[in-house]
Amino acid sequence: MPNFVASSINKPKFPFVIHDINFLWSAKSKFDDIVLVKIENEEFFITIKKRKNDFVLKGEKITRPAKVGLLQKALSVFKDEFCKDILSDTIAIKKNRLVKQTPLLVDEECLLNFLDTIKFKKIFIEIGFGSGRHLLYQARKNEDTLVIGIEVYKPCIEQVAKLAMVENLNNILLLNSDARIIFSLIKTGSIDKVFMHFPVPWEKAEHRRVISENFAKETKRILKQNGKFELRSDDRDYIDFSIKHFLNLPHSNLEIQKDINLQISSKYEDRWKKQQKNIYDMFFTNLEKNVFEDIKFDMDFDGKYDILAIKNSFKNITIKKESYFVHLENCYEKSDDEILIKLSLGAFYKPEHCYIFISSKKCEYFIKKPLATKENFMAHMALKEFLKKCHIL
Repeated sequence: MPNFVASSINKPKFPFVIHDINFLWSAKSKFDDIVLVKIENEEFFITIKKRKNDFVLKGEKITRPAKVGLLQKALSVFKDEFCKDILSDTIAIKKNRLVKQTPLLVDEECLLNFLDTIKFKKIFIEIGFGSGRHLLYQARKNEDTLVIGIEVYKPCIEQVAKLAMVENLNNILLLNSDARIIFSLIKTGSIDKVFMHFPVPWEKAEHRRVISENFAKETKRILKQNGKFELRSDDRDYIDFSIKHFLNLPHSNLEIQKDINLQISSKYEDRWKKQQKNIYDMFFTNLEKNVFEDIKFDMDFDGKYDILAIKNSFKNITIKKESYFVHLENCYEKSDDEILIKLSLGAFYKPEHCYIFISSKKCEYFIKKPLATKENFMAHMALKEFLKKCHIL
């Protein structure tokens, strides 16, 4: 991430505007300061950390803008206007990176908005698409189908996005996310096919596997009637493990095949075949027309809070429950009656990092609201309960 180190800083009087960059306000904590910046309708923080003999300034990870160039621009202006004796500077961005958001790269909120207005006849999802061979093949073969790729490894996403743009494939959306989070947000009975080819088997850590009892239930929920989930793996134990979870679902059909050849194979499959390993396929078909009611979770706060009580009693603590948590990390003071709390919350396998802004008049998530998943909602409710001790009637 772009950053620089300066020996001294002359902080401006906020708000401060130069060119099209708005430095709106700052807030301070025991560990660092944050400065709110607005450019092109995007808001984000830059952080200022005081060390023994210098200051480190960089972008703040939680609010980092989609266009990294905006962060680069803000840091460059702040450096030139308010800092002296620059000791190091790594603001320059590598030109070979996909620094701008392309139409193919979306976040969770963009995906959900897109699905609400979708014009494609079918929707396919591939989990962990890697090099993208199979995903691109499905997009080429099914022009009337939206092919959604979910991948946790960001370089794969950027590479596949470039390949798709070269081929002018406009029926692809790519997300750097966790499939379990995405599935919990997708409408019931809206997906035609889900693919997962050669997932990491995690032999000694089953809890880290994507497939679980809850994943099987969510997969069935989002599939249309006669929709299919296709798992392909060289690991027999993973297949047996998955069969157990999907076989427990009602109104389901399972088909198991061994060593079948697909029209397209991944680099991993090519490797396993050279080693003469067996390849297993599990095909799950949802035979039921799902009638689950999609639940919308309210992620708002209510009432007023005692700012002074929160500031004086704030501690770095974690509230742990069986399937979710809340971690209060840091408290920033913007003014006498305005604070920000930095926290993480939600599911252990996919925590969300965010801020809440609390003033004498309101309490709300700031810049970005957590996704309205079940785990995030339960964590949100735990957070509200925790803040009740500072509630003003």
